[in-house]
Amino acid sequence: QVKLVESGGGLVQPGGSLRLSCAASGSIITFYTMGWYRQAPGKQRDLVAGITSGDRTNYADSVKGRFTISRDNAKSTVYLQMNNLKPEDTAVYYCSLARTSDYVPFGSWGQGTQVTVSS
Repeated sequence: QVKLVESGGGLVQPGGSLRLSCAASGSIITFYTMGWYRQAPGKQRDLVAGITSGDRTNYADSVKGRFTISRDNAKSTVYLQMNNLKPEDTAVYYCSLARTSDYVPFGSWGQGTQVTVSS
């Protein structure tokens, strides 16, 4: 069973940047599609970005041009580079294994990492 641990969150001012990491253990993730998801208070957990085993990427419209998802299979790690952050990006960010067809997550969630964008 894959265990996922997210890190890299924090408090940042609007316009700032953060790089989130998702480290996987227990199984290799090379052949899996991976996704980053976020959940703001009182809202559902939504897809932010996904990346297939072939490095095809998909982004939510709200983050296109600002966020970049990448993966390092040798390190079993998936990254989310977030630039030009906005207050509406404030949420807990999670990574997950995902279905390639529609990025619906499956498996266990990690603890998430809090991102707060505020001046």
